[in-house]
Amino acid sequence: MDLAQLEVLLAVAQEKGFSAAAERLHRTQPAVSQALRRLEGEIGSPLVDRSSKDGTLTDAGRVLYEYAQQLLNLRRDALGAIHELGSLQRGKLSIAANEHTVMHLLPIVSEYRRRHPQVRIEVKRSLASRIPSEVLGRDVEMGIITYRPVHPALTAVPVATDDLALLVAPKHPLAGRAQASIRELGAESFLAHNVRSSYRERVVESFERHRTPLNIVMELPTLESIKRLVEDGLGVALMPRHAARSEIARGQLFALAVREMRLERPIYLVHRKTATLSHAAAGFLACAREGGAAATAS
Repeated sequence: MDLAQLEVLLAVAQEKGFSAAAERLHRTQPAVSQALRRLEGEIGSPLVDRSSKDGTLTDAGRVLYEYAQQLLNLRRDALGAIHELGSLQRGKLSIAANEHTVMHLLPIVSEYRRRHPQVRIEVKRSLASRIPSEVLGRDVEMGIITYRPVHPALTAVPVATDDLALLVAPKHPLAGRAQASIRELGAESFLAHNVRSSYRERVVESFERHRTPLNIVMELPTLESIKRLVEDGLGVALMPRHAARSEIARGQLFALAVREMRLERPIYLVHRKTATLSHAAAGFLACAREGGAAATAS
């Protein structure tokens, strides 16, 4: 039994005859009769009363008619759902990010939601070092990280850039300056994130190279907690500028460059190279590329 045979049964019953059913299905009358006989052979029972001229169904025909309607309606709904996925009227997208990179994700998510409000987005918090393996393992469809992954099965698309800034309280002696040198920072009390990263390693190496102590007096689990304590004057912090853009704009924090540490880095959206992206993910990637291109142009 296939859906084409069920369509024949419905057409014969609804059009009240084989000729009208054949016209509706754009088939010949013998082809319609043959399809119905094959269906009756599979069912093992007559479905249409041949003594009538109006496609009257037998008891078995009426039972199968109800199920045939349900199956064809289900096919219609399934095709409609797939079409909606293609037109981004529904679907789901999962993305992995860490506390820093999620800030770069937010403008893309905002624009994407404006364009495709029916797509559900799940942003999973993860460590930057784990995100490539989570993408490869299909735990998420995409990830956003601050380094280009070395795994050949991943594609990395640059979507933004960020640089390192020294954050100080507005009343700090360095506030108002455009930059400072590493040597000037030897007496400062630094607040740091307790998750080690390649960014932090580069900072440590820079201080060692300039024979200047890096006095980390406190390690904290979130960037938000670090920013709050810097505002309170309990220390200074080296942080991606984008992570503190709101506080800088409001004057709660002051950001300046460190002369010997121009650590600008690209932000990458990564996905599996050989995988066919879902419609939701492909639309998100297009949105991210547009945002990256606009940022570069400006």
